[in-house]
Amino acid sequence: MILSGLDPSGGAGIQADIQAITSLGCHPLPVLTCLTVQDTRNVYGAEAVSAELIRRQLQCIADDAPIHAVKTGALGNAAVVDVLVEFMAERPGLPLITDPVIKAAGGGDLADDELIAAMKERLFPLAEMITPNGVELALLGGSDNPGEAAEHLLQGGCESVFATGGHGTGIHITNTLYNHDLEPMHWEIERIGGEYHGTGCTLAAAIAAGRASGLSPRAAISQAQNYVNHAILHALEVGKGQPVPDRGIPWER
Repeated sequence: MILSGLDPSGGAGIQADIQAITSLGCHPLPVLTCLTVQDTRNVYGAEAVSAELIRRQLQCIADDAPIHAVKTGALGNAAVVDVLVEFMAERPGLPLITDPVIKAAGGGDLADDELIAAMKERLFPLAEMITPNGVELALLGGSDNPGEAAEHLLQGGCESVFATGGHGTGIHITNTLYNHDLEPMHWEIERIGGEYHGTGCTLAAAIAAGRASGLSPRAAISQAQNYVNHAILHALEVGKGQPVPDRGIPWER
């Protein structure tokens, strides 16, 4: 099940999630949380969907179809978080992969202070994994040191923090999984260069698809990184801004 916002450029948000999850052999159950004014360059506005409508959608789908994992992106407002928290509290053990979408790559806001507080206090403790990029990790964890920021989030109730390094520099992207083990786990991926629209959405959705398919969290991460790298290698020039990963190109696991 996906709870995410609509990007009318088709580069990020719920369309990215649907494409990634489908490519990895799962069936997406998409629930829109917010509508955005957005292109491949930035986000210019967003409006949340009614939390009560989302509550009804979640219950309707859950009564009809089995759910093997939940993935979240932009959530719209704190009321939507509360609906999701109630839904997840009734389903302990269901993997929840949370992409804490706060800002677009172009700088546009997708979360206010109330929404950020609701995610940190009520949603993150229910998530199996949160997937912040470097900017989000520093903001959420209150430190520019990634290890310290992740530790603050773990102390706040997060089960694991998968910190992505796409916003950094160097010839390799380093993604790091922090949990309650003594040492974090690192993955190094060749940096293709440039910024791409919707990579964070795609990665988190691919991890959720792996978990829904029965992969362990680490195996799901490895598969997702390979998939995203493949999609970036075949990125599409959709608009005047960032290229869009081609999530529909044939890919073998």
